[in-house]
Amino acid sequence: MTLELQCDRMRFAPAGWEDAQDIERKQGLSIRFMKNGATEVGAFQAGQSNSEIRIVDNYPVEIRFSDSADYDFVLDQIASNAVLNLSMIDQDVSYGIFDLKGSGAAIKALRSACRSNSTSSSATPEAPEGVVYCGGGQIKRQIEFIILDNPQDQWDARVTVNGETIRAMTAYSYFGNSPAPKGFVVALLGEDRSEFLVFHEGGDDWLEFGDYTYRKCN
Repeated sequence: MTLELQCDRMRFAPAGWEDAQDIERKQGLSIRFMKNGATEVGAFQAGQSNSEIRIVDNYPVEIRFSDSADYDFVLDQIASNAVLNLSMIDQDVSYGIFDLKGSGAAIKALRSACRSNSTSSSATPEAPEGVVYCGGGQIKRQIEFIILDNPQDQWDARVTVNGETIRAMTAYSYFGNSPAPKGFVVALLGEDRSEFLVFHEGGDDWLEFGDYTYRKCN
């Protein structure tokens, strides 16, 4: 079992693939904070009303929090308690239990890194819009996107592939704490779980989707 904390989300890889499927199917996870192995001092119920829960990278379950205040609460509790229990939303059955020894320093370092990333992101130029990307394998595609000025929810972008448009979320910290590849601008995470990586360097614009690179063609 592994637990990964990022700036606005957490990823949890339970012991079994079926557990990951169960969490995604139920769209719920009980995050319980324990002072010791038996005394619960706080809890947060992640579900459709306050988060997005999906399987990413073929296995881990990703919980992206809709409200940053909710995630701040989770991080505060992780930093101050001894044990984290991730369990079923509807039963007192644990998917995983984590020892939080040393978590206070880890959370402090995470928040510091996230503040630094936020500052650097604010200086990053906006993703180029109005660009059409072409390419693909046996199936040729034309891809374009737009980032909304005033989104009403977390779906702050639209991606159009061969004339069909889907909603997407932007992610400027897609690579977590790892350095982003040269030229990286933004990741577009489609509501159908598609992922588009946008790049711009010098006069070149390109986009990566699946196993293919799509080049500017307009």
